[in-house]
Amino acid sequence: MPTHLVTGASDGIGKQTALVLAQKHGATVLVHGRNEARATEAVKSLGAGDFVPVWGDLGSLKDVSAMADRVLAKHPVIDVLLNNAGVFMKERELTADGFEKTMAVNHFGHFLLTHRLLPALKAAKQGRIVHVSSMAHQRGELDLDDLTFERDFSGYGAYSASKLANVLFSNALARRLKGTAVTSNALHPGVIKTKLLATGFGMGGASLASGAATSVYCATEPKLAEVTGEYFSDARKSEASADARNLKQQEAFYTSSCKATGVTPL
Repeated sequence: MPTHLVTGASDGIGKQTALVLAQKHGATVLVHGRNEARATEAVKSLGAGDFVPVWGDLGSLKDVSAMADRVLAKHPVIDVLLNNAGVFMKERELTADGFEKTMAVNHFGHFLLTHRLLPALKAAKQGRIVHVSSMAHQRGELDLDDLTFERDFSGYGAYSASKLANVLFSNALARRLKGTAVTSNALHPGVIKTKLLATGFGMGGASLASGAATSVYCATEPKLAEVTGEYFSDARKSEASADARNLKQQEAFYTSSCKATGVTPL
């Protein structure tokens, strides 16, 4: 039975993704929530399926490291890491680590978690890392000298930058994992009716089932076993923005992220 970890699985797209992976694909799903209570409650509400609660605040590097330790102690083999969690902050807020909160949760927390869990992913027959980005990445801009948006903050600006960060990281990671059995791909889930969409954009969208479809496809489709460094939308290959495909930007951002999180570059 494969083991999948889905971040941000206590509600929205992540919860629906966890449900489908367990009930339709027979996976043991590690259901991530910001804290133990949220993760445990999510598992209780999911019903039939092999669900295990895991928790940690992605806005805290200390919390992420502690969560990784707990996960690795009990799950030395992880087949899929689905970096799904995301926030949209209307006001600029800094975390205890000094990061702007949108970037902290949407990128830096996942960046550290992914590197910490790589041994378990490499231990799988074919490991997959799936990054849930957004079409918003197409309008994202990243200033490596001001990743906290001290000079210029807007909720959408920070969100779109974090989604660009997801694709840049996915591509840089895919290159570093070539020669291993671990792949790294990013995706746009669609415009889906979630709390994030309502909070950030004041609008509704398609169903959660639709929103989970591309994540499930990237996590389970046998034909993608050797596909890496790609971007998906509507369960098929699409094309990320020119900035996201810029090799120089990928490398510079990867190096900057390593320094920010204390990760040793691959």
